[in-house]
Amino acid sequence: MPDWRALFVPEHSLLEIAFRGSVMYLALFVIMRFVMQRQAGAVSLADLLVIVLIADVSQNAFSNEYKSLTEGVLLVLTIVGWNYGIDWLGFRFPAFERFITPKRLPLVVDGAIRWRNMRREMITHAELMSQLRQQGIDDPALVRMASIEPDGSISVIRHDDDRTGSGEDERKGYG
Repeated sequence: MPDWRALFVPEHSLLEIAFRGSVMYLALFVIMRFVMQRQAGAVSLADLLVIVLIADVSQNAFSNEYKSLTEGVLLVLTIVGWNYGIDWLGFRFPAFERFITPKRLPLVVDGAIRWRNMRREMITHAELMSQLRQQGIDDPALVRMASIEPDGSISVIRHDDDRTGSGEDERKGYG
């Protein structure tokens, strides 16, 4: 027979659980934003953080480390609430959005590799060339702009094939 009281009545203060969840979420968010900002790839850091924390919290609630489901659910709701709140603040206030989202960082500008930015993000020449080849480019001189985007992906913009503007489009009246 299940112990219904132990299942639903929290053993710890709900305020303490929400506070602990808040402190941990915000601390991990700041650490990931400023230390590991380019490591997450296409998944945003906040989304990755929420997934990891919810997985851990849920596991604790399932395995009875928390004595009640109420504690586990409250901690999950606290984490999701902070994630939503930070996203909302970033959407509503551009200054806050600039704080929580890394800026786009150029790696190649007009065919010139920005070695300082490459070193800053610990991207090797081989890694950059791999990304360019995935875009069908085998020479950085063909790149107008290659940048690390806020989500960690690398975007590439080629130089126009017709640099002088005297190509077929102009003869047809499009240029």
